[in-house]
Amino acid sequence: MEFVTLLQVLDSTVRLAMPLLLACLAGLFSERAGIFDIGLEGKMLAAAFLSAAVAAVTGSVWLGLLAGIGASLLLSAIHGLASITFRGNQLISGVAINFLASGLTVLLAQDWFAEGGRTPSLMGAGRFESLTLPFAETLSTVPVLGPIYYELISGHSILVYVGFLMVPLTWWVLFRTRFGLRLRAVGEAPEAVDTAGVSVVGMRFAAVAICGVLCGLAGAYLATGLQAGFVREMTAGRGYIALAALIFAKWRPWHALWACLLFGLLQAVALRYQNLEIAGIPLPVQLMDALPYILTVVILAGFVGKAIPPRAGGQPYVKER
Repeated sequence: MEFVTLLQVLDSTVRLAMPLLLACLAGLFSERAGIFDIGLEGKMLAAAFLSAAVAAVTGSVWLGLLAGIGASLLLSAIHGLASITFRGNQLISGVAINFLASGLTVLLAQDWFAEGGRTPSLMGAGRFESLTLPFAETLSTVPVLGPIYYELISGHSILVYVGFLMVPLTWWVLFRTRFGLRLRAVGEAPEAVDTAGVSVVGMRFAAVAICGVLCGLAGAYLATGLQAGFVREMTAGRGYIALAALIFAKWRPWHALWACLLFGLLQAVALRYQNLEIAGIPLPVQLMDALPYILTVVILAGFVGKAIPPRAGGQPYVKER
């Protein structure tokens, strides 16, 4: 593989991995607090639609971003009420959110724009443009390091850099702050946290809210950064792949980064080599499209090992009287 081609594949890897990374970190906060969230897909989809719709109407991508985060937070609140307040089944609540977002986004898009369940294409201030980092053009002629800085590190939208910054920030919050200690304790032994006078319900709602914000960022990036508008089911299972990456990373932030980059690389390779041939026999395009999902299952089945989730995960907490 030529050096230029390798850089292009890695550049695509970063772009495709970013929504996975943001959604994976969202699930990390939620599940560390004991709330399993299958609804990452639905929150991303709702955020993608509303961010693109508001950006298309107002011409402001920042208003679209706020709207997308708001949509995701609303679904997070519903999930929190169902699983924390009313102690419902967390998995069923998450699946219901996915179904709700899947149908409602298309219905609203068709009613709002009448373009077959999609939003108008975003242009100019209606989407996140690529940023050129300092000295990127100047250094582009430097052998090896110049193209890496210019092609791979520079040239992404601001949400890509925010996503990468969220990894060390997540690690610091979870493992170096009192809030993070309490959040992790709520996912392991909520009764001990309650005995210490900390609200288990409050901590879990805080984790669900953080999950909503990160899913909102992921969905908004999909519609206003990675693509230029919303299309039906544009998340394409990324929420589920993010959950797979979370399990593969064993609920650790830095491992989540590498897991999401791996899954992003699989998608980038599948998109890049649609017309791949083996021994002169062309592989079906459908096989290349399905390759990331097939390899996701293979990786989870054969390479994860023993992944132990938080002990209180999925269990509603009932305060002892």
